Amino acid sequence: MDNRKKSKASMATVRLAFTSIIWPRRKLLFLGLVLIIINRLAGLVLPGATKYLIDDVIMKSDIALLRLVMLAVGFSIFVQASTSFVLTRILSVEAQHLISSLRLKVQKHIIGLPINFFDSTKSGELVSRIMIDVEGVRNLVGTGLVQMVGGVLTAFLAFVILLNINAILTFYILLPLIVFGIVSLKAFKFIRPIFRERARINADVTGRLTESLGGIRVIKGFNAEQQEVRVFEKGVERIFENVKKSLTATALVTSIGTLLIGSTGVAIMWIGGGMIIDGEMTIGELLAFISFLALLVAPIFQMGNIGSQITEAFAGLDRTEEILRATREDDDPKRTMELGEFRGDLSFENVTFSYVEGAPILKDVCFVAPAGSLTALVGSSGSGKTTLAGLAASFLKPDQGVVRLDDIDLSTVTLDSYRSRLGVVLQDNFLYEGTIRENILFGNPSATEDKLLEAVEAAHVKEFTDRFDAGLDTLIGERGVKLSGGQRQRVAIARAILADPKMLLFDEATSNLDTESELYIQNSLAKLMKGRTTIVIAHRLSTIQKADQILVVEDGEIVERGKHSELLAAQGRYYSLYTHQARI
Repeated sequence: MDNRKKSKASMATVRLAFTSIIWPRRKLLFLGLVLIIINRLAGLVLPGATKYLIDDVIMKSDIALLRLVMLAVGFSIFVQASTSFVLTRILSVEAQHLISSLRLKVQKHIIGLPINFFDSTKSGELVSRIMIDVEGVRNLVGTGLVQMVGGVLTAFLAFVILLNINAILTFYILLPLIVFGIVSLKAFKFIRPIFRERARINADVTGRLTESLGGIRVIKGFNAEQQEVRVFEKGVERIFENVKKSLTATALVTSIGTLLIGSTGVAIMWIGGGMIIDGEMTIGELLAFISFLALLVAPIFQMGNIGSQITEAFAGLDRTEEILRATREDDDPKRTMELGEFRGDLSFENVTFSYVEGAPILKDVCFVAPAGSLTALVGSSGSGKTTLAGLAASFLKPDQGVVRLDDIDLSTVTLDSYRSRLGVVLQDNFLYEGTIRENILFGNPSATEDKLLEAVEAAHVKEFTDRFDAGLDTLIGERGVKLSGGQRQRVAIARAILADPKMLLFDEATSNLDTESELYIQNSLAKLMKGRTTIVIAHRLSTIQKADQILVVEDGEIVERGKHSELLAAQGRYYSLYTHQARI
């Protein structure tokens, strides 16, 4: 089964390489082939001139022929230098352009994958997929593939010339070359899985390194620096062992080639020397034969190195093709409906959802959030509140049942047309490295300065930005690390306000605010929520007393529903949660 999967993956990679990389650049590669042919033909002049230099110029003291030979050699060197420059300039630049395009393609595909993909994949691994795995394609479009073709051409021409110089000597070199070819093919077959495994190990190590650097405060807080060093040390050791395997295989191929070709060279000098003594061969012919033999052998060794590079390229493309086969959110054929203006009636009809098959997180959930209403979700940790919010945001799709928006099945709506009208403030409050202004504008980059300042005022961001020398243009560091939790949350709320959404989703939106700031924000949120369908997840039950309906979620089910006063009067689960918090 594994072999069949690997075979399918390899064939898919070959198709990807040909259809997406090589064929669209066929004209450029053809130009490269023309240049490499001219380059290699020019390269035959110098070894070919050896015979004439020895047998005709030196032996016969022909000065006129010497000038002609030197002119031909000088011109051939100029042609070689010129074609090499043009070849490298054209193909290497295109290879780097291809790497950039492929990185963009992979990043665009990855960022469009569903949320559950990111829940089970390290961000560092994805960075490795985007930045490292595609690097090898430079050997397909750059000089690598063309050099390989040029090497084959040079080897063929050199072989024909060798036959013409001395057929007997030429046959002596056939056997070692055939043995070397077989060894090289076996080695490449062995090396390719090693390169694939190296990419996986690099992704794992990069993923863990990214996590540890992102969580450096936790690491230092628990005095766990040495523990992280040991984890990274094991990862580096795994990379070293992998590289050692590939280097051993490559070194073995090179050594065998050196041994075979070296032995052949000794035999040729021995046999050729005898032929010169017997008058069957001239000194110039032997020197020319040895020169052309070098032209035959050098491309074969070069092809070995290029073959290793192309093998690495295909290993990276294997992983790239693997990620590109993952289904994006917007690839769902059911999502064809473009949302126009909508009222905002949201309803859950018998919705069941599970992250792991057979272990449902939500069970047959039903409720209606009318347009413009505020619905609060409360319950103990792990009860399913965030999953409900994820379904409302269309981050997730129900296993059973339907989530509807204005009687439209949300799973049939295009994500762009829905999420462009959705405002989200999550627990994580993710902020980009940059300025406060840039982070607030993230949800609506084209907003006017007046609208920006209104959002800043409404979320009470101005209260702390006024204390910074750069104000809204203050740099906040990676993930907003230079701001407090409450400040980050207010920036996130300002971002949602500026987006001016039709629907709002708040997940613990005021959890990191002090009491005074919370009062300010609650007033701002009341204005923001007016006329908008709003779903709020809250642990602070004091913040949702004015909700139109409160849904108490426990063990994936809605066990109570109603207004704050009604639920207190019922003295059920909500009453228990509320009185417990009040005592605290």
